[in-house]
Amino acid sequence: MTSEHVDVTHAADGAVGRITFDRPERNNSMDQQAADELQRAAIDLVEDDAVRCIVLTGTGGAFNTGADLTALSGDGSDGATVRRIAGALHGMVSQLARAPKPVVCGVNGVAAGGGVGPAICGDVVLATESARFEFAYPRIGLSADGGSSYFLPRLVGLREAQRIAFRDEPVGAGEAADIGLATEAVPDDEFEERLAAEAARLAEGPTLAHAATKGLLRSSLDRSLDEQLATEAETIAGLTATEDFSRGLDAFLGEGGADFQGE
Repeated sequence: MTSEHVDVTHAADGAVGRITFDRPERNNSMDQQAADELQRAAIDLVEDDAVRCIVLTGTGGAFNTGADLTALSGDGSDGATVRRIAGALHGMVSQLARAPKPVVCGVNGVAAGGGVGPAICGDVVLATESARFEFAYPRIGLSADGGSSYFLPRLVGLREAQRIAFRDEPVGAGEAADIGLATEAVPDDEFEERLAAEAARLAEGPTLAHAATKGLLRSSLDRSLDEQLATEAETIAGLTATEDFSRGLDAFLGEGGADFQGE
């Protein structure tokens, strides 16, 4: 599929795949084509075994501002349009949240409406100090999509999620980091370097162990303590059969760092 609004690039060694949403003339909002391109890009990088870390970011002063409202007509056809755009957006979010590799969200500017879910779905979220998160839905009489109603209460707690949703006040990068919406607020002029370094660090790590830990953290909210403990035991025991564990153990008992290969 030819992409007009989404750039997919790879680091020199291919271990980091980067999705950059590039529709600045519409503040990185999504029509159907743009949403489809984002979903396809996510699927491609998730399925690429050479990619060991995925970065999601935007261009210009916006990360993603949700659905392009100019694509709506204000009549009975809007329900089908919104459902199709949301379907593609949700496909992307699901792919990244469940990806068997770390995902770093680089929030380079405003994340609003349907852009909030993608901005916070990553395992690490770096936000420029000038970035902000805006729920925005009440302004147009709509409810949440993009996964925001799933991620918000899990990341910041129900009461904070309610404040963000019902007061609809912009959350700056510093506050986002303080309440757990973002991992770190980064000075704007250091953002690209910091984003690349974080992705490279994760890509050099034990990919299978990262994937297992990611799955354990996600599933813990739906399991009892005993169920989670049993799953932890099976998971850690299974990872002892990997080459990465052998490399890690040798490095721990010897000298130097482990050269993890994601195997």
